[in-house]
Amino acid sequence: MDVLVTGRHCQITDDFRTHVGQRISGVEKLRDRVIRVEVQVSANPHARQPDQATTVEITLRSRGPVVRAEANADDKLIAFDHALDRLKSQLRRAADRRKVHRGLRAGQQFGEPPLPPTTPQIEDEERPEIRKIAGLEVHGDGPLVVREKLFKAAPLTLAQALDEMELVGHDFFLYVDAESGAPSAVYRRRAYDYGVIHLELDRSVSEQSA
Repeated sequence: MDVLVTGRHCQITDDFRTHVGQRISGVEKLRDRVIRVEVQVSANPHARQPDQATTVEITLRSRGPVVRAEANADDKLIAFDHALDRLKSQLRRAADRRKVHRGLRAGQQFGEPPLPPTTPQIEDEERPEIRKIAGLEVHGDGPLVVREKLFKAAPLTLAQALDEMELVGHDFFLYVDAESGAPSAVYRRRAYDYGVIHLELDRSVSEQSA
């Protein structure tokens, strides 16, 4: 298992590399076939809070899904330890989910999904009077900001989508259902309970609006 430690806007000491190497070795017990571990340390000199001064992101690359966790602190050693604890927690949750939900099938019923909260992000840069964003025309300095991201996605089963969500440490995960081909989303409810949303195109509505 290769361990790559890099720094952005900061120096990485030999002591820190040694600390990372010693603590990261235990990850192989929780995750098989780890090929490479990437640890990125980023200094945030303009952070308003001291505990946001340093960010450490840990990424596990293997033959399976990518596993990622990050944490902030005023010291890179503390930030690394917190990120590693989160990473191990995500790996344990994924392993526990596979044991508890081994018989989970796409046909099971789930509760009503909560609407995920969204927080508009405002760009600091100066905007023109009329802006076109993702096909939308925005006049003036309105609060609307649209950011488009495109990801390549292979079809997944529900069990695989749940694994992916646990391993990246998110509360929801978008995927394409392997059985139906429908755009879908899994989300965390309470404890080890999950929900799933499948989208089905209503062609009658599309024809009426055409």
